[in-house]
Amino acid sequence: MGRYTEPYRINRHIQKSEVRVISEEKGNLGILPLFKALSIAEQEGLDLVEISPNASPPVCKIVDYNKFKYQQKKKEKENKSRGQRTIVKEIRFGPNTDAHDFDFKVRHAINFLSEGYKIKTYVHFAGRSIMFKDRGVLLLLRFAEALTEHGRVEVEPKLEGKRMNMLISPLKKK
Repeated sequence: MGRYTEPYRINRHIQKSEVRVISEEKGNLGILPLFKALSIAEQEGLDLVEISPNASPPVCKIVDYNKFKYQQKKKEKENKSRGQRTIVKEIRFGPNTDAHDFDFKVRHAINFLSEGYKIKTYVHFAGRSIMFKDRGVLLLLRFAEALTEHGRVEVEPKLEGKRMNMLISPLKKK
């Protein structure tokens, strides 16, 4: 006999001798012997589906199995789509970024934060500019200060190789 591949045990595949039975039309039928629960399901033209096998006794529901499987897939898909996906946008600075470029990048960051994106902002030090680490820290802190109404600093500025990174996440909307 082949291996049973359905996600739920149904009808004759249920292995316990007593089960707690719930019917969509009649509600809770209580604890019944398996053969009686199967005959009730058969009379209604539906399936006996084991929905909670670890309970004592296992909980079974009298439903149309195909319809039940469809609803479970639909719920699963809905829960998956509700899962929060965070997208991180990057904004790059140089240690000598001037005021106009800074303001331009702040406006972009405000748009990103209002759309719910996180922002990874960094100062890239090329060549000898690594000597001006303090400028990078000041620049990132000024950037964070400009965005206080829209986001909060999640990761403080820190130097990793030739980059000084900072992560800003959007404020929760009320």
